[in-house]
Amino acid sequence: MDVEQVTDELYGLRPSAFTAARDAYAAEARRAKDTAAAKAIAALRRPPLAVWAANILARQRPEEAERFLALAEALRDAHRTLDGERLREASRQQHRLVAALVRAAAGLAEEAGQPVSDTVLGDVERILHAVLARPDVAGLWARGRLAAMPETAVGFPDVPTEALTARTPASPAKTEKPERAERAERADKPEKPEKPEKKEQTGKATEAGDAKKKAREAQEAGEAEAAAEARAKEEEARAALARRERDRDAAREAERAATAAAEEADDRLRRAEREREEARKAAAAAEKAAKRAGTDLRAAERAVERARSAAEAAGAAARRHRT
Repeated sequence: MDVEQVTDELYGLRPSAFTAARDAYAAEARRAKDTAAAKAIAALRRPPLAVWAANILARQRPEEAERFLALAEALRDAHRTLDGERLREASRQQHRLVAALVRAAAGLAEEAGQPVSDTVLGDVERILHAVLARPDVAGLWARGRLAAMPETAVGFPDVPTEALTARTPASPAKTEKPERAERAERADKPEKPEKPEKKEQTGKATEAGDAKKKAREAQEAGEAEAAAEARAKEEEARAALARRERDRDAAREAERAATAAAEEADDRLRRAEREREEARKAAAAAEKAAKRAGTDLRAAERAVERARSAAEAAGAAARRHRT
């Protein structure tokens, strides 16, 4: 038995169908004397609902899953190199893609006949964050074979703003020579004697310029992060709204179904009450008929008795005349 094929099939099933199918395959392998396959299949774990939803997302939306995996690699690489610009851009994509994929997972689950709750979708989001942070989870998810909730991994560790600023490439117009190179260049050039007052003023001006530059860079980094956070919150709010709308529609449908069931039950009750009343009337009529029949029977019995007496008297009279 091909264990890989069976595993792929099982993790594509809804959780409610997983256990029976797994046990059937394991039994089939045992009947075929394939002990290794039977043991491997019997050891497969039924995935929780959120894990199943994440698996079908990777299976049925391979292009989106591939983009997400590429983003995960970019994020990990940017964190390794502390590349501020790539980190900010990848972070923006991360929030946007995670929200979009959670919505897609909800839609696919509903299409498969297994609607999921907000709690389950929250678990799907945690799975996607684990995919971003952990290559081992990403590998299983890419094949649609996650079996259990991975350990919580919400995004990546925060990177200090100064690290982002320091690694962010500057524009060509603002590129400055490294400090070491500047010192070497100044060492090669003969210095002109400066007046103490002029040196002091130059130093102060340089310090002021550096302070302004750092403040500007810090402000730009903060604004970029704030914008990314605002976009992420907007995406999350939209996803929450979509989930609430789905819940509302489901509740509305349930209310309509319950109302229809109640009306049908009322109709059945009214019919039963009419039938009971008709049966009661029929029973009363039958009772009256039985009473009348009893009265008629007794009258008939009395008439028979009278006729018998008359017949006996007539017979006795006839016998006297013959003698």
